[in-house]
Amino acid sequence: MDAGAAAGPLDQTGKVAIVTGGCRGVGRGIAEGFLAAGADVVICCRHEPETLPRAGNREAVFVAADVREPDQIDAVIAAAVDRFGRLDVLVNNAGGGPPADTNTASPRFSSAIIAVNLVAPLVFSQRANAVMQEQPDGGVIINIASVSGLRPSPGSAAYGAAKAGLINLTSTLGAEWGPKVRVVCLIAGLVRTEQSHLYYGDEEGIAAVGATIPAGRLAEPADIADLCLFLASPLARYMTGGSILVHGGGERPAFLDAAQGADITGAVGS
Repeated sequence: MDAGAAAGPLDQTGKVAIVTGGCRGVGRGIAEGFLAAGADVVICCRHEPETLPRAGNREAVFVAADVREPDQIDAVIAAAVDRFGRLDVLVNNAGGGPPADTNTASPRFSSAIIAVNLVAPLVFSQRANAVMQEQPDGGVIINIASVSGLRPSPGSAAYGAAKAGLINLTSTLGAEWGPKVRVVCLIAGLVRTEQSHLYYGDEEGIAAVGATIPAGRLAEPADIADLCLFLASPLARYMTGGSILVHGGGERPAFLDAAQGADITGAVGS
């Protein structure tokens, strides 16, 4: 999206957004989307990227932070408010975690995954809410969850459980913090990023995975960014405590491939 396309209800000119994990992947795409829509954007990651997200001649502000540390969260909030005087949008995007055998994953490993994917968004939301509640027009908190929180998540049990918790947390915070602060959740499906090869292999593997999705491809970070802009805009003004599923139609049910030789057209649900 370019600045001209942002005119109208999606225009974020004059707004200030924090995007956690905005240095790469989905978070970088979200940061670039808000910049293109006119917002001032602060990103936080543990390490500064070689290049900052930008749109045209506008660039994100970087603050080094580990979102698992509450004092570092406070520093990010303070940096945004001190520089821009307000905070309108928080996108809790930082998260993830490496695959692990559920049989042998250590308590320390599981705790770390839950800390970054669930506890950190809760604490960040608390700090952002404290600022937003004092503003006449409040603010919006967007939690980035995953389809792993809705379906079995073999090899990433703690991650899937944390994302399920994030979906529930969204509904609770939406109930507690309205009407001034809206809290919404974007449940993302498979997204193509610079790390996709670690999960899906080479370009042929990525294309093969994308072909299993009804939309015919993996999502791009820009697809997620555009939905975040919608959720942050007045177009979503009556949405709080709820989730929106952005997965290109979802993953092909395994039974369709298992039922070899059977004509199962129209049999679903019968």
